[in-house]
Amino acid sequence: MKKESSNPTKRNVLFTVIITAVMMVSSVSAVFADDILVPEDFKEESWSKTIDYLDYVDLYAVTHGKPRPPRGAEANIFMTYVNQSGVEMLYAGLADITMGYGSAAVTLPIQTFMMHYQSEDNKQDVVSASSYIMLMAYNESQNTLYEDSPDKNDMLYASFSMGFDLGALLDNDAPALNSQTTTTPLTHPDQNTWSWSMTYTNLTAIWWNIQIAADNASYQSIPVAITVYDELTFSYDLIFDHQSNTAQIVSNYIIGEMTDLWVIDDFVWIFPVIVHYNATGCYKLNKELYSTETIHQFLAKNNIDMSMVFFQASAILDHITESTVNGQDVSENEVDVSDETIVTESDQGERICSVDFGAKDTYMLYNSTSGTKNSYDAVVRTVDKDGYADNPVFATHTFLMNYIPLALAYIDEPLYEQYKDELLNMTYADYFYVISYPTYDGYKIEHDPIYTVFLAETEQTQTTDDPKLGGVLVLGLVGAVVIVAVVLFLRRKK
Repeated sequence: MKKESSNPTKRNVLFTVIITAVMMVSSVSAVFADDILVPEDFKEESWSKTIDYLDYVDLYAVTHGKPRPPRGAEANIFMTYVNQSGVEMLYAGLADITMGYGSAAVTLPIQTFMMHYQSEDNKQDVVSASSYIMLMAYNESQNTLYEDSPDKNDMLYASFSMGFDLGALLDNDAPALNSQTTTTPLTHPDQNTWSWSMTYTNLTAIWWNIQIAADNASYQSIPVAITVYDELTFSYDLIFDHQSNTAQIVSNYIIGEMTDLWVIDDFVWIFPVIVHYNATGCYKLNKELYSTETIHQFLAKNNIDMSMVFFQASAILDHITESTVNGQDVSENEVDVSDETIVTESDQGERICSVDFGAKDTYMLYNSTSGTKNSYDAVVRTVDKDGYADNPVFATHTFLMNYIPLALAYIDEPLYEQYKDELLNMTYADYFYVISYPTYDGYKIEHDPIYTVFLAETEQTQTTDDPKLGGVLVLGLVGAVVIVAVVLFLRRKK
């Protein structure tokens, strides 16, 4: 590869400007809070709205004498709600978040879905939750512990999405690096199905090297790359099966094609050489051709693969739960569950919920270069949660998720009071799991695992006018990826 011959000082300054802009520029989002959330909403059969969730939190805090969120903090969230057959479903897709006055708003796709319902045998109130926390790129080392799955011996990159307009700071040919957020409101295609979705387009992300060893949960504060995904989409179908007394969430995830990549390729003296990869080749920041290597060839050469990280949690009043696969506890063990179903049970041996990876154990990869699409095996593995739960890179998750269980205060107050400090606290998660996509090369991925809860028998047409009677609460904080480091930086600067 050719060496950079233009002014290295200028490149160094420009890269500093890019990173500074990443830290400081406000995001551009198509989703704006235009409604409010009130307790009476949980008595309705269904609705869709976009709200500033922290307004709701602040109102609750004032009326109940609880700590209020920081002044000026905002969290614009797209929410949908269903109340059917003893089931309440509340989905929330986070568009962006501001930590307080003087802080920039950052695009923050997070997902969590919680389910609150009566168990199938003992008819006890249960809450279960599934949380998506980030995209994680990885490069397997020679000492990898688990083939085709990221582990503590591999090189790992947290891919934190952003919505900043950086196009003018890179070059005139660069796309506008701003995230547009679009939503598909809740629909009811048939008696037993509800559907909705949220999409982020031109989603900009910075890659940060992270460590997930339990005794070294950390991240490197200097970013290693800037990337753009053409989309990150989360689609959901809530499906009731009254014959089996179950409710399923079929989640469809689309990780869009990586269209642009800015990375330090080399150093001239002490100054970094920043290059821009896309589908046509590799370019200097002055738009001069640097090499004919494309973004897809670069990712393939460096063996960069992609994965998604999730955690599960559950709560049942005055009881504990256990999650197993084939009788093996997965809460502290790293287990390959690619073709398996993880089942969570109460200490009374009653099924609470399950996550089925075997029903759809493959993903589709769309190769835009060849025009082909092929199916590959996805690899799913439970992981040591301490390396994630204790990692300071998730500080913004912790901040926001402390408030999410407040919705339960109007759904099931006893459960809320017992589990308000634990339900969405990653430290108390039942287990973490990583879905990895070993064949990648930066192309579009589509995958759809299934989440199931087991319900007490109900009438098919039954609805719940009083949410405290039970049901399912699904809280989905959508998004694929978190710029926690940005928020930490802004908070330190403040």
